Amino acid sequence: MKAIEKRRLENLSAIFKALSHPTRLWMVEELIDTERCVCEFVEASHLDFSTVSKHLSILKQVHIVEDDKRGKNVYYRLEAQCIIHIIDCLKEQRINQ
Repeated sequence: MKAIEKRRLENLSAIFKALSHPTRLWMVEELIDTERCVCEFVEASHLDFSTVSKHLSILKQVHIVEDDKRGKNVYYRLEAQCIIHIIDCLKEQRINQ
């Protein structure tokens, strides 16, 4: 395996690893239709602010989400739109039921 191919596969693996946590996958699904503030994730998940921020940071590191700071709030939106197709495909195949 060539070094460039290995790096590509490692990057792809990191994306799937980031998506492998149920909370992060839920966050991605929540971002499909609209952006969300960190505070909204905290309220909906009943997790503390630092835990929510850590999950979002992991998703940001692999370019699944991007953020926008507005005053004291940070809003997240889906950067990797292709994730929508993967989730939809898996729902159709009934893998997640």
